[in-house]
Amino acid sequence: MQLHFWGAAGTVTGSMHIVEVGDQRIMLDCGLYQGHRKKAFQINRELPFDADAIDAVVLSHAHIDHSGNLPSLVRAGYRGPIFCTSATRDLASRMLLDSAKIQKYDLKYVNRHRERLGKKPFEPLYTTDDAEATIRQLKPVNYRRSFDPARGVTCEFYDAGHMLGSASVAIDAVENGSRKRLVFSGDIGNSGTPILREPRTIPDAELLIMESTYGDRNHQSIAETKRILKQAIAECEATGGKLIIPAFSVGRTQEIVYRLNELFEDGELPPVHIYVDSPLAVDATNIYRDHPECYDVEARNMLEEDSDLFGFRRLRYCRSTEDSKRLNTNKAAAVIISASGMCEGGRILHHLRNHLDDDATQILFAGYQAPNTLGRKILDRESPVPIYGKKIEVKAKIGRIEGCSAHADREGLLAWADSTQLNGNLGRVFLVHGEAEPAAALANGLRDLNIPQVDIPQRGDSFVV
Repeated sequence: MQLHFWGAAGTVTGSMHIVEVGDQRIMLDCGLYQGHRKKAFQINRELPFDADAIDAVVLSHAHIDHSGNLPSLVRAGYRGPIFCTSATRDLASRMLLDSAKIQKYDLKYVNRHRERLGKKPFEPLYTTDDAEATIRQLKPVNYRRSFDPARGVTCEFYDAGHMLGSASVAIDAVENGSRKRLVFSGDIGNSGTPILREPRTIPDAELLIMESTYGDRNHQSIAETKRILKQAIAECEATGGKLIIPAFSVGRTQEIVYRLNELFEDGELPPVHIYVDSPLAVDATNIYRDHPECYDVEARNMLEEDSDLFGFRRLRYCRSTEDSKRLNTNKAAAVIISASGMCEGGRILHHLRNHLDDDATQILFAGYQAPNTLGRKILDRESPVPIYGKKIEVKAKIGRIEGCSAHADREGLLAWADSTQLNGNLGRVFLVHGEAEPAAALANGLRDLNIPQVDIPQRGDSFVV
């Protein structure tokens, strides 16, 4: 067996790994790399392998840094199956179409600026037609149902608890009469994440490809997260300004709304109107409503008392462009939750362009910000920052909440890894989906669990295992 690491290796975004068993090649995820624009565009467009050499794709979940470059793979000639859970199929279908639309929309602004400078316009990575072709290749498989993506390889999805439909994957491969079990963690969910079940244990792993996003820290408590949200909204009411929360349309938005719903039901939500400004978030929330089979016991019990976990008085979902524009001309205090979570595209850019230079504005980040993304620049308090070719001064108050992270923290990652080696077979771990410091810290923690070998691959590294 050989493992090839082409994404989320030495960094967080762009998950993309290839498992080679004999003459069969199975790709694990095919995500968009997010970071410095020029570098990201080059990495995403120039696949470092022949697409038609891939026999099957196994998709852990629908987040765009795991699924978002599938249309590029299909555009380059891949015609095989893309295995995923049923909820992932529904979410990815909507997200890939949205990704193609956003690329076209955002490039319209960028290319106007380039044309004024006499530069050649950019082309999108892929089109709506490419996304639709990709959707036709999605093959849903239920949790704990085995499937054979390629000759000599059997897989099984386990609930990862990270987002609706997310999965870790057990991969049993037979090569030269010998069987090995490789486990791919995907993204492991944070313990206590609302709505979703806890991450499931996968026993008997011999090899493990594992995320390391928060390998060096533990998260805030749920109570602290709600306190920060409540305080930020109260300040928004007092100053009459805007509280802008960049959040991924799928997963993070639903969790924030769920927490706000709890505050509302407990009578603790300050009287400010709250808007979810994302057509994708509207559709994703409806998909969440369609998959209660993924809910945990707490969410199912809440459904008996509250028929809608994602809606309450004073919450409005904005779908149309006109509704979105009105938020920027509305002078009243308001909370705006909008995508994308790293501020790399979508409607959040318009809200930032209109309010980032106002000291009455608050920006509250609710998730990880990759290096060189606009979100990371704002979080690091760089000023000015570029938005649609213009330099915008950062005068807003900048904050973050980590308790809403959909990723397990250090304690959760170590506990999950330890659970995979119950029978003492785990001999080697490959840490991906993490920056250098968190990955190194987690590697030390794993060695303390007596795991014999821990590697931190970089992009392009290959291993015979």
